[in-house]
Amino acid sequence: MKTAKWRWVACAAATLMIGFAAGCADFWQAPSSSSTTGSSTSSSGVFYVLNQATKQIVGYSMATGTLTAVSSSPYTLSSAPYSIAIAPGGGFLYVGTASGIFLYTIGSSGALTLANSGNVISQDIATTMQVDTTGHWLVEAGPNSAELLAIEINTTTGVPISGSEQSTALPASTVNQLTISPDNAHVFVALGSSGTEDVTFAAGNSDPFGTTANIPVINSAGSALSVAVDPENRLLYIGEVAALSGSTNTGGLRVINYNTLVEVSGSPFATGGLAPSFILPLVYGTYKYEYVYVANRTVSGTTTGSIAGYSVTTSGTTYSLTALSSSATAGITPVAMAQDSTGNYLLVVNSGGSPDLAAYTLDATTGGKLDSDLTTNTGTDPVEASAVAAVP
Repeated sequence: MKTAKWRWVACAAATLMIGFAAGCADFWQAPSSSSTTGSSTSSSGVFYVLNQATKQIVGYSMATGTLTAVSSSPYTLSSAPYSIAIAPGGGFLYVGTASGIFLYTIGSSGALTLANSGNVISQDIATTMQVDTTGHWLVEAGPNSAELLAIEINTTTGVPISGSEQSTALPASTVNQLTISPDNAHVFVALGSSGTEDVTFAAGNSDPFGTTANIPVINSAGSALSVAVDPENRLLYIGEVAALSGSTNTGGLRVINYNTLVEVSGSPFATGGLAPSFILPLVYGTYKYEYVYVANRTVSGTTTGSIAGYSVTTSGTTYSLTALSSSATAGITPVAMAQDSTGNYLLVVNSGGSPDLAAYTLDATTGGKLDSDLTTNTGTDPVEASAVAAVP
């Protein structure tokens, strides 16, 4: 996911703090008008949403300022989709389904063409996956296998190299989410009550997996749902259930120094919900302003979810987080987020609908605040939108 394109205008009095600089009102600028009907005044890139219940990939473009389905969208799948990943060059899209992993090539307009003669490239059931930044490895995991798998990819065709799949054991089969660090040195896997597994990774090796270590949940009653690494390899984020004490909204965001694996002071940070299902860290601009957003799948006392945000401050190698004063209301059960390629939008899909897809822009005056720009259904509900991925 690109971060360099987040729009930023230098302030007269710049700050060296990673966070929002008061008076910088023009980066990730909100459009002059907003809409809840699927149109916008800002241009944006191509992205794809998985509809699990209706077995579809839905592709969108906002390049002309209007949310428009790409050619031939929606694309019908033979079985329910679980996960999606796009190669860093933007030419290949992988979809993990109940039948295996399918490969699509991505055209210049975002149109998809089913590759590999329509056959799966792997029969693995991948419920979470990602392509490393070299484009050589598709790393994936699924239910009931207690394995992390890596498929070596021909970067020209997107097709796996025969006999190249590698694996390493995981301590549990309750795989919720994985992420590859931007420097391709680690894969982190959220394993529910079994914590988060740290697997060393070397993209240049024929077997990229190395040693493993475990980061236990912070509370014995907790469960690791989500995991992310900031784009500059400084902080590891883990979203856990029951990370905080109390009777309501005990979900927490753990913040760990990526290089030392030492928890940052104040961690875990309250997310304002029960189940932090997705984490999206973003770094951008000359002074590296950073926010991190957390999608709360469930929130006590309401049927809808929420998006919590934090600004991140650095002093040397010391980091701290400050919760933003306002959270954004999501739909029912938000499960995934992405940043579009131009940096104009934060995209959120809600598996329970109301809406299926929402796009937010950053408020022009209040640091980090998310403004709703457009919402839409991604099919005839209930579609159970389950994932979103943007072409880089």
